[in-house]
Amino acid sequence: MRAMVLVEPRRPLELRELADPRPQPGQVLLRVRACGVCRTDLHVADGELPDPKLPLVLGHEIVGIVEEGGSRLAKGTRAGVPWLGWTCGECVWCRSGRENLCDRARFTGYQLDGGYAGFAVADERYCFPLPERYPDAEAAPLLCAGLIGYRSLRMAGDPRRLGLYGFGAAAHLVAQVARAEGREVYAFTSPGDLDAQRLALELGAVWAGSSLELPPAPLDAAILFAPVGALVPQALRAVRKAGVVVCGGIHMSDIPSFPYRLLWEERVVRSVANLTRRDAEEFLALAARVPLEVRVKPQPLERANEVLTALRAGAIVGAAALVP
Repeated sequence: MRAMVLVEPRRPLELRELADPRPQPGQVLLRVRACGVCRTDLHVADGELPDPKLPLVLGHEIVGIVEEGGSRLAKGTRAGVPWLGWTCGECVWCRSGRENLCDRARFTGYQLDGGYAGFAVADERYCFPLPERYPDAEAAPLLCAGLIGYRSLRMAGDPRRLGLYGFGAAAHLVAQVARAEGREVYAFTSPGDLDAQRLALELGAVWAGSSLELPPAPLDAAILFAPVGALVPQALRAVRKAGVVVCGGIHMSDIPSFPYRLLWEERVVRSVANLTRRDAEEFLALAARVPLEVRVKPQPLERANEVLTALRAGAIVGAAALVP
């Protein structure tokens, strides 16, 4: 099969011919139909996440057709594979339904080969049937951008006014979920990113502006998708008393010191780690009911380096996906 392979961090991916993977007990073999390109892929490729499996096939928003089924997914099923790819099933976190915190967890496109390839193998426990209404490329961003956005929204409580910092793949999906639930959405982008601001308004945001601005009304909660630590105190300035600031990314630059008064009055800062199977089941069921508009630009597999470069530069509006 053809695959885009990370040989060493901070080097371009290499297009290689690899042997087709063979599923082990508990795994399924998927013929990849599309794989989303996520900012976490960029963190792995740029060496910001340490000790990846090398050489490595990136990609953890995999949409594929089951070629060799297991006990739950029959051959021919269209299934998705997310970032969390394996857990031990034995630790206190796994036994309490919080497998996202498993100390031995392995992640797709990081410690496990992912979907920038013609085929992929995956733990059947972490494969999920996908809503039929979404074509392959549109279904791919649901598997990380959608799932992490959904978990972040649930961690934000029940906000009437919700701020989203960084309006990319995750935010453009969670904004629609929030609007369907009757919430007001306020979108914050990099200064001057008018394309992302226009997209936010098209998708129902009541206001869109620079992340350096304060919103026109105090927020009940804010979710940070931009991996910029300096936005944490900025978001604390934007939320009201008892407001919640959720850091939705797996990697973020250092958070600068800030005066205690920004945190006082029972404001909360919390992170979101990965996802659980329950998150996936709930969100995909919601996506089947609520028609989400997924803004995604499919690209050929061999253009993976160009897509990652565009993502690094903030030049992708919505999401991107690779198609083998």
